[in-house]
Amino acid sequence: MFQPDIIEKCKANNRQAQMQLYNQYCQGMYIVAKRYVKHDAEAEDVVQDAFIKAFSKLDQYQAEVTFGAWLKRIVINTSIDLLKTRKHQLVELETVHLNVVESDDNNWLVEDAVGILDIKAAISSLAEKYRLVLTLYLLEGYDHQEISQILNITEVSSRTQLYRGKLQLQELLKLKKDGTRY
Repeated sequence: MFQPDIIEKCKANNRQAQMQLYNQYCQGMYIVAKRYVKHDAEAEDVVQDAFIKAFSKLDQYQAEVTFGAWLKRIVINTSIDLLKTRKHQLVELETVHLNVVESDDNNWLVEDAVGILDIKAAISSLAEKYRLVLTLYLLEGYDHQEISQILNITEVSSRTQLYRGKLQLQELLKLKKDGTRY
């Protein structure tokens, strides 16, 4: 069955089609949610809430983008909403105190000995405001204007948090003497 057929059946509240669509996307959306919330149970809750929102607003889906991209945006927004409700508000910095560094240094390279697990662990250990901006920028591909709208911060704050998060990430991943990090 083609995806447009499944979506049309879902719009008609066909539970079997909804389950088929859920099974097709649940694992990928869980991975997206896990990038934002740290606990498995919270990521599962986000995915469930996102699917409920998606199915209830399926009539608004116009197929301008793929269903997966549309659903991914719902998962990201649901994840961020959860973080906000947990009182982990992103504190917008006073723009007079921001020290924005406009740098041509777009270097995100790490040492060859650094593995993907090291990178994931380093990102998850960052302060939430840096982790969110880094994730939205690097993994989801959003620009600073989009990030500022999603997180309700200024573009200057987005740029600054990305820069500071990058510096912290590079420091966490820097291999010290003989690759031992000590």
